[in-house]
Amino acid sequence: MEWSPETLQFLSQCFLNTLSPLPEPRRRAEAALAEASDKPNYGLAVLRLVAEPSVDEQIRQAAAVNFKNTLKAHWAPMTNDPSMAGHAIPDPEKDQIKSLIVTLMVNSSPRIQAQLSEALTIIGKHDFPKAWPTLLPELVLTLDRLSQANDYVSVSGVLTTINSLFKKFRYQFKTNELLLDLKYCLDNFAKPLLEVFKRTASLIDQVSTSGATHASSLKPYIESQRLCCRIFYSLNFMELPEFFEDHMEEWMIEFKKYLTVKYPSLEDSGNDGLALVDELRAAVCENISLYMEKEEDLFQKYLSGFVEAVWGLLVVASASSSRERLTVTAIKFLTIVSASVHHTLFARDDILHQICQSIVIPNVMLREEDEELFEMNYVEFIRRDMEGSDLDTRRRIACELLKGIATNYKEKVTEKVAAQIQLLLASFSENPAANWKHKDCAIYLVVSLATKKAGGSSVSTDLVNVESFFGSVIVPELQSQDVDGFPMLKAGALKFFTMFRNQISKPIAMALLPDVVRFLGSESNVVHSYAASCIEKLLLVKDESGRARYSAMDISPFLLLLMTNLFNALQKPESEENQYVMKCLMRVLGVANVSHEVALPCINGLTSVLNRVCENPKNPVFNHYLFESVALLIRRACEQDPSLITALETSLLPSLQMILSRDVTEFFPYAFQLLAQLVDLNRSPLPGNYMEIFAILLLPESWKKSANVPALVRLLQAFLRKAPHELNQQGRLSSVLGIFNTLVSSPSSDEQGFYVLNTVIENLGYDVISPYISHIWVALFNRLQHNRTVKYVKSLVIFMSLFLVRHGSQNLVGSMNAVQPDVFRTILEQFWIPNLKMITGSLELKLTSVASTRLICESLTTSDSKLWGKMLDSIVTLLSRPEQERVEEEPDVPDFGETVGYNTTFVNLYNAGRREDDPLPEINDPKQFLVASLANLSAHSPGTYPRIINENLEPANQAALLQLCSSYNLTIV
Repeated sequence: MEWSPETLQFLSQCFLNTLSPLPEPRRRAEAALAEASDKPNYGLAVLRLVAEPSVDEQIRQAAAVNFKNTLKAHWAPMTNDPSMAGHAIPDPEKDQIKSLIVTLMVNSSPRIQAQLSEALTIIGKHDFPKAWPTLLPELVLTLDRLSQANDYVSVSGVLTTINSLFKKFRYQFKTNELLLDLKYCLDNFAKPLLEVFKRTASLIDQVSTSGATHASSLKPYIESQRLCCRIFYSLNFMELPEFFEDHMEEWMIEFKKYLTVKYPSLEDSGNDGLALVDELRAAVCENISLYMEKEEDLFQKYLSGFVEAVWGLLVVASASSSRERLTVTAIKFLTIVSASVHHTLFARDDILHQICQSIVIPNVMLREEDEELFEMNYVEFIRRDMEGSDLDTRRRIACELLKGIATNYKEKVTEKVAAQIQLLLASFSENPAANWKHKDCAIYLVVSLATKKAGGSSVSTDLVNVESFFGSVIVPELQSQDVDGFPMLKAGALKFFTMFRNQISKPIAMALLPDVVRFLGSESNVVHSYAASCIEKLLLVKDESGRARYSAMDISPFLLLLMTNLFNALQKPESEENQYVMKCLMRVLGVANVSHEVALPCINGLTSVLNRVCENPKNPVFNHYLFESVALLIRRACEQDPSLITALETSLLPSLQMILSRDVTEFFPYAFQLLAQLVDLNRSPLPGNYMEIFAILLLPESWKKSANVPALVRLLQAFLRKAPHELNQQGRLSSVLGIFNTLVSSPSSDEQGFYVLNTVIENLGYDVISPYISHIWVALFNRLQHNRTVKYVKSLVIFMSLFLVRHGSQNLVGSMNAVQPDVFRTILEQFWIPNLKMITGSLELKLTSVASTRLICESLTTSDSKLWGKMLDSIVTLLSRPEQERVEEEPDVPDFGETVGYNTTFVNLYNAGRREDDPLPEINDPKQFLVASLANLSAHSPGTYPRIINENLEPANQAALLQLCSSYNLTIV
């Protein structure tokens, strides 16, 4: 695309039309630009349009956004995306763009400048510094010129770009290449950064002392200093560079000034002004925290001054809800100091008292925005409050400061905080309605400062006596008849009960459980979520013996009410997909006695929820618990009363058929697993509607999505077990083996292919499978020849073993050799014998060792003594050595043949699984089977086998075999 007046006119018109409120011209313009973007020099032409002063600002801004997006897609397109092949911007065009962009960015209006700064960062991410060595020198010269000309809007534009380019030094893994890039940036920018920082500092001082009252004169300088601080953070993040060590004094003098000096003209001009200065102060706090963590010795002489400055700031900032980021970064700094060798700064009683009174309590006390979050966004509130993602909030970080001080002054901290808790509770008692937040604050302190015991869910606290605090502070809230009054207090009480559930004795907890069930009816989403979570966690509590503390008998008196309240909670606004309620439902079904009276309303409730979420699946965690609940209900109900299967099917099958017919692909893996569970629970012959599903299952289209494969295999296995006779009709077996063939040909699905094949071999007679057996071996040998993996060979050994125990060694050897003369011996020598020792899993170990034992006793003769001996050597290794000694797991290379993009993933339903069948239930001990078989075999030709064993078994295996013979009192003669 050559630059010309026509090009300018074409692009200007297109960008103008992209802003049209009418869809048709907008779509046409977008299509024309998409087509033009494939032409060489398109990016350059758009950049030139951005630079054209005669063009309307709105059009140039739209062009700047398009330019940025073009670079994102075409500067370094992903090589594994075939649609982008050949769409990369050519090198000559790249060079021209790089030569123009800095000057153009600096001379643009702020909005266009912001887009071009992002575009420059995109180029820098790929090319800087190696493929763009001129960039940093150009930025340095530009920065110097702009700061001297007092053009601080553009100075901030350049610093924003440099800040984006240098961020990689904070987040990328440290490598030699990254360190070389860092050295280059330090050599070229450490000095200019200090110069612009000091020049700007002096301008701030001039404006401040001149008594200027206009916030606008200070604003750009403060923003520039904030950006300098962020660049400082990036350049110092890995280690303290020599230049910064030599000039530490100059930096620290200014840092301290920004923490102690007030800028009334800006700070009092409205929230934006104060927020801007606080952002600079927060950046300073992060820098001094970094030095405190990495260079404590060098930083020591500045420490007490900074502690005092941060302290002074915090006492003021803690009282204001709008200064959260500054409060959090300032407290983090004090927390780092409190846990360091300089902890004595916090040792005095009066200081600890001030910390509690002026920093901790004001920051832990609930504020308006906490109440707003509680009411308006319960999911985010719980994520912060219950799940611990609130490390960067005032409430949590204030408690972290106390924990930091407590590492050296535990008794003092405990004493001070315990006293504060009593004061807060006394204040609540004086006027509960007005001072309820004081009680919430007391509960929050106890919960947040509790210490978790290693390796368990148990917590402890020295702040209060748990039983007494629970009885006097928590129980009154739980027994309150108004489930909607003071909901934040109720949530705090439920959280305390949940947290200290191991310490609350069973009789006390049982007396309160009906109250917790009542709170499921609260209108507050947080309260009914916490009630559900409390019940769910209580049901997981185990006594010291490891047995569950709460049983089906404990919850049976209020089980129906509990289930009703849980389903009702799922009807409440915003809680239609409440994962805490659904997880509780799942847990209750796992513990409760699922009788006829419980099962039927429950399956109806679950299917109605399922039908609702099918319309628009949004919450994968909720959906998983929903399907686990259905699977658990089916399993537990049918354990109690197998006849319930019909009623469960009547409710559930229409929903599962709807998932398949409406193509709700996210739910396919779940639906297939539930269908497999239902098939397993049915008796043969299967009802007709199942055979319709069997027909869908055999269609090749059903198997195209990799996420469906494990669940489809599980369903196919269920059908093969329950309907083996129907399999030999209407060409079904041929279809099943076609599926096996497809699966086994790829390393990503071969294991699933073997599951299908093993189920066929296990459930069908040899007369049924014999017409297909040569095709099966050809498919298996092909894969063995091309692209074999350790996993594949192990699966093959297991399959051959199963074939042998089901259909005899004669059929195994004969059918293999019919495909290729003497191929069995080759497979035995090269694959079976060397890989037998790699088998893992108790059923697999038993199967393969018994099959191998039968092979040497039934098929191999002493005329081939070496092969016989090597096979026995492998069997003894498998049976006598621990897994970690014999298995050298080779990582199989994953198969990336699937198309890249969004794929529903397979998630296993724990409760829909079935126990694996033992193909050899009559054999309990494979070691005994080996020794007994060898003793029996050797009795027919005494003297032959001890010689072969002596010649072919490793000495360690000879000793192990002797030990086995002695253990079972048998002899190989």
